[in-house]
Formats: sequence, structure tokens, C-alpha cells
Amino acid sequence: MFYRQSIWNHSILVEPVFHYSGIESFSTFKKNRPMYRFFICLLIAANSAFAQQKPNILWITIEDTSPQFIGCYGNLNARTPVIDQLAEEGVRFTNAFSTGTVCSPSRTAIITGVKTYKTGTGNHRSKYPVPGFIKGFPYYLQLEGYYTSNNQKTDYNVAGENEFIHEAWNESSGKAGWWNRKPGQPFFSVFNFNESHQSRTMTETYDWYIKNVYNEILPKERIGDNDFEMPPFYRDSPEMRKQFARVYNSIKLTDNRIGELLERLEKDKLKDSTIIFFYADHGEGMPRGKTNGINYGYRVPFIIWFPEMYKHLSPWRTAGAVSDELVDFTDLAPTIINIATGKIPDHLKGRPFLGKNRIKPVDYLYLSSDRSDNGIDMIRTVTDGKYIYSRNFMPFIPEARYIRYMEIGEIKQQMRKDLAENKLNSLQKSLFEDRPAEFLFDIENDLWETRNLADETKYKPVLEKMRNLLKQEVLKSRDIMFLPEYEIGLISNSTTAYKFRLDNANYPVEEIFEAASLSGFRGKDVVAKQVKLLSDTNKIIRYWAILGLRSQSFSNLKPFSANIEKAMNDSYPPVALTASAIVYEMFSNKTAEVYLKKFCADKNMHISLMAINYMLYTKNKEPFIETIREVHNMNDRDYNVKAACMDFLGSLGLVPNNPEFRE
Repeated sequence: MFYRQSIWNHSILVEPVFHYSGIESFSTFKKNRPMYRFFICLLIAANSAFAQQKPNILWITIEDTSPQFIGCYGNLNARTPVIDQLAEEGVRFTNAFSTGTVCSPSRTAIITGVKTYKTGTGNHRSKYPVPGFIKGFPYYLQLEGYYTSNNQKTDYNVAGENEFIHEAWNESSGKAGWWNRKPGQPFFSVFNFNESHQSRTMTETYDWYIKNVYNEILPKERIGDNDFEMPPFYRDSPEMRKQFARVYNSIKLTDNRIGELLERLEKDKLKDSTIIFFYADHGEGMPRGKTNGINYGYRVPFIIWFPEMYKHLSPWRTAGAVSDELVDFTDLAPTIINIATGKIPDHLKGRPFLGKNRIKPVDYLYLSSDRSDNGIDMIRTVTDGKYIYSRNFMPFIPEARYIRYMEIGEIKQQMRKDLAENKLNSLQKSLFEDRPAEFLFDIENDLWETRNLADETKYKPVLEKMRNLLKQEVLKSRDIMFLPEYEIGLISNSTTAYKFRLDNANYPVEEIFEAASLSGFRGKDVVAKQVKLLSDTNKIIRYWAILGLRSQSFSNLKPFSANIEKAMNDSYPPVALTASAIVYEMFSNKTAEVYLKKFCADKNMHISLMAINYMLYTKNKEPFIETIREVHNMNDRDYNVKAACMDFLGSLGLVPNNPEFRE
């Protein structure tokens, strides 16, 4: 006798099949009623146990949303009844964080289960290779018999993205869903709703928003301009309220769309066998949120809903449970593989927080924020859920930095107008000023991150602990993003950043981090150390020395002008370029101006982008206007370079800042 699996509805029925040689038959076996009944009971028990090990899994992902704009997270002005009901019946997480602050790095960490600072995939919409053993994790679910579908956003920062997608998903399209699986096959289905995306909340025109968001919700569902509290780092004015109401109405439309999906799940009689995950891909898609390495950019709403038959998989109680466990996006892949009873690959270091092999909660999370579109940056973050510590390695770039996709938004234009008219208070104005090297916020008591504790004596023990934890993580993980993107692009021609970082001869991470750890701190002593490092034999150490000098004051740099001018002729382009930017900005050097114009037109897109970014934050932009126009019109320029050119011209009022002039 052996067993044959027969698919029926969403469960698996194990049928007995008998082999006999004329001596025994199924009818003979059936005469033994007690034995038959016992056997059937065993089959039912086995079938039930098998089904419980293979739950259906539904992921509902929304875009660009912080938890503080959702009702179940305490916002009394929000209108999110569908999401709130999931939380009321499920488990709501208060300390869930994206590993990045913009879509493609976050989604790359989700799909690979690996931190982007290990794979070199932290820069927005970069396409660098990853090792072949790093697969989209739904591949491992397919090995366990799952049908995997994605509807429909991918946005993965990997080379060969189409092949990567094909291997991970049975179907990835606007028509994908559980309904295309074989009868009874367990499914892992992802649905991404873009109704709360930054395009809806700020980037598209207000008229576009009215047509595509506001008019799509009923009058009784709409949130008016005065029906919510303004975050304190935005000016509370009618003009700003008009724009910020878009956030609430976009989330309301998202909530409606989620409700429609759940209705279909229930109509298909699958809700009682499906675990539902709900979360956002990163923090709020408004100025200071998305693209910024602080709580407002990282923290996400995260809810898990369990049907009755799978409530035993929850280590928490359900029906309104709240968990303060720390969760980040690299925990998702091992968790899903775990509850699907698959084998977690060795390269997945995240924490499976559900299932029989659940690992106990961690005390800290390590997060990262790098380039977003044309806006370069580098931030590394540690949080324990109460405090969040962020290390700004390029603090000469403000929180409200130039990113074309945000500059064309009416709310960003209003903020710059208010800044120019001196209508902002000190907190609101700080978004446009140089950042400190370190942020430390008490996010339990200061949700909007208005008071930086990094310089307060009382919090020095917390600061030093977080600082040391960050150093340990950088060295342990061998964070490859301490290479400039120019270098990552070069090494990706022959190997992967993931592999390259493991060879200490190629990548002496301790020495590199020692140089990088100075960057952002100001003062004569720091300048002296950085100038000394300009003579180091390692080009990456020289890069961090000169990049750190970019944040120093004129008075501290002046005694070392000859050293910095010499660096303009460094053999490593990122060093020569950064030195030229400093010499031009600080000393109005004509030779530096000539060099910078050449770098803006460099054939390497990363060098060109770096040069234009430096020009965006220089005081005297006029000498570069014609160069920037010429570069923008070059046929070989990519989106990021063209967008940076438009930001440069837009900052001077030479082109309109609207969606028609995005690039």
C-alpha cells in the first residue's frame, strides 16, 4: 500500500491505494471495520497535520507610509478601517523597520533576504550583480510546493533582473494572483498597492491628485485640510495643509483597495486558510521621511493576521495583540521559508520570528540609507526601538536634499518658498541646513524627532553604546557601501560586491572605516587627521579623507589649502573631484572650476553625478550654468545625471520645477 496525494479545494487529501496479488483486495480490507475506521482516522489526522504545515500566505504591501498616519497606530484622524480591523483581529508590530528608506533598496533586501550593504545594492535603482546562490526567496517556497505570484512591482537592484524575477515567481504581472495556481496548491501571493505612493501624496500635480485620488473616494471618506495635526517640522499653513491632506486621502484610498482584495479572498473561501501580512515598503513619502535615515524614513506599519487554523503559529496572542519585538525586512525571507517548512539557506542571516525554529528577539537592528535617484547620501543607523542613532557620513548634504522626483512636488516648492521668505522656525529651517555627524532621537517620547540628543551629556552613554554597536556591525558585515559607487561599478565588471568585500587584501574594511569614521565631525584636530590621510597609499582611504574635509569650515581648511589643492591631481577620480569641489567652494580657485566642468561631463555616470551634486550645494553656481545645460543635452547621460542637471537649473529658476521637467 502507498499513498497518493489528491488535490481538493485548498487542502490535500491523502488517498490509500492498495497493491494486491489476488489474495487481498480493498473490499477484503474493508470488511475489517474497526481496523478500517482506525486507518481512516489516521489518514484524516495526517491530512490535517500536513495542511497545517502549508498555510497560504498573502502579502499586502503598500508604499511610502509611516505608521503614525494609520488609525490602529493611534492616529485618531486617519480613516483606515480595513487595516485597523486586521490589527484588531491580528498582531500589530510597533518596532518594524525597513532596511532602507527608498523603494528599490528596501525591496531588494526583502526579496534577497540580505542587507544591501553586503550585496552592494543599497543605491537606488542600481543594477549590480549578486552571487548566483542569492536567489529571490520565493524560489525556496516553490521547492516546497508553493505557487508564488507577485502583483506586480519588483524594483530589484540586481543585474539580470528579468531572469531573477522569472526564477523567483511563477508569475509576476498585473494579472498575477492565487487564482492562477493549480487546484489546492498552497500559495504565496504578493499584492502591492501604489495608491499611497509619493506620486500621489506630493509629486504629481494637485489637479492630478484630485482626479486620481480625491475623486476616487466617497465624500464621507475624505479628510479635509483642517482635519489632522501637522507634523511640527512642516509649517502649519493653509498652503501646506492643502498639500499634506493628500497623505491621508491617499492612505484612505489604499485602505479601500485592500478591502476589495480581502473580499475576493473571502469570496474564494480561502481566508480561513491564509495568513495575511500587511506592511509598507518604508517610511512616509514626504520631505524628511522617504530617503532620510531617521525613524520617519525607516519605521513601517506591520500587521500579521492569523486564521483560526494557524493561530498556533503565532508566538503572541492574537485578536489585538501588540508586539514590540524588533523586526526588519531581512527577517521576512527566513520567516516565510520557516512557516512553509522549508530549509533556510545559510546566507540568510535574518531572524525567523514565526514557526517551530523561531529565534528569540534581538536587542538592536542595523539599517542603512544610500543614494536615492540623483541625490547621493550615506547613513548608517542603529535602533533598539526606544532610541534611534543615525550616523551621517555626508552631512554637508541637508535632510531636504535635492532629489528631482521630490523637487517637482508642490509641497517641496512651498517649503523652499517659505524658507526664502523666512517663514520657517528653527526646526523647519534645519531641514535645509547641514546635518550634524550624528543624530540620536528618543523615538518613544519624541516621535517626530525634533530634539537631537547626540550632544547632551545625559545621553552620552547611549550615544557611545550605539556608536560602538554600529562600528561592530560595519566591521562584522564588511559593509561594502563604504566604496564610492564609482568603485562598485568598476568591480562589478569582473566580480560581485558581495564577494569582493570578503577579501581583506582588496577591501581592508577596518582601515577604511577608521578613515570614514572621521567624516562629518568638525574641528581642527579632525582636519589634521584627514589631511594626513590624503597621503595614504589606499585610494579608498584617501577618498574618505577628502570627503570628510568637504564638511569642514573655511577657517579650519585654510591652513591646509596647499594639501587640498595637491589632491586635485590625485590619480583616483573621486578624490580629485572632491578636492576640486572643496577648493572651488572655499577658495574660488579657477583651476578647480575648470576641473569641475570636466568632471560634470565625464563619461563615467557616477563621476558626472557626483560632480553635479557638489555643484548643487555650492554657493556660486553661475559659472557652471552652460556646462550643466550642455551635459543635460548629452545623449549618453542617464536619468540620474539628467535629473541632477534639472535640479541645478531649477534651483536657479532657469527651468520650472514640475513633472514636465522631471529630467
